[in-house]
Amino acid sequence: MTNYTIELNSVIEITDEQFFQLCQKNRDLRFERNAKGDLIIMSPTGGETGNYNAEIFVDLGSWNRRTKLGKIFDSSTGFKLPNGATRSPDASWITMEKWNSLTPEERTKFLPLCPDFLIELMSPSDSLSETREKMQEYLENGMCLGWLINRKNRQVEVYRVGKEVEILDAPQTLFGEDVLPGFVLDMELIW
Repeated sequence: MTNYTIELNSVIEITDEQFFQLCQKNRDLRFERNAKGDLIIMSPTGGETGNYNAEIFVDLGSWNRRTKLGKIFDSSTGFKLPNGATRSPDASWITMEKWNSLTPEERTKFLPLCPDFLIELMSPSDSLSETREKMQEYLENGMCLGWLINRKNRQVEVYRVGKEVEILDAPQTLFGEDVLPGFVLDMELIW
């Protein structure tokens, strides 16, 4: 399972609406777009990664239903970042304030913002350096807290605004800190 990048910008410029329509017409494929406008075709995840993503999403969803502090999104949701990239993290969350500021039309398209919190769970075929670059991109575009989970190395990289990346070796739990107050992810489900 490999991701492919097609450099389009020097040949053709695709508008946000055209990119959205391309994704809608090709629902069996997963696309992202980097800040340069290049099209990234992403392969679907394998069974193990899909299961771990689902376990994470259940925990995040349960917490959000209890607290009602925001909205959660799965890996199919596109976010149009301020730098022009369109990304789809594995799990993400935004505050109710951000959600309520969106127009009804904005809610139906790729959301024109960066998640406040997100998780990227590496698949065996993912490049660590490329995934780290994506995490930095999220941070530069407004993410407050992000977790890069690397099952292969049993590590979690924690990204926070204004702080160095913290690398945790095989943590048993992860905490949502002040971004997701009271959220705890049991990492035993992932390791």
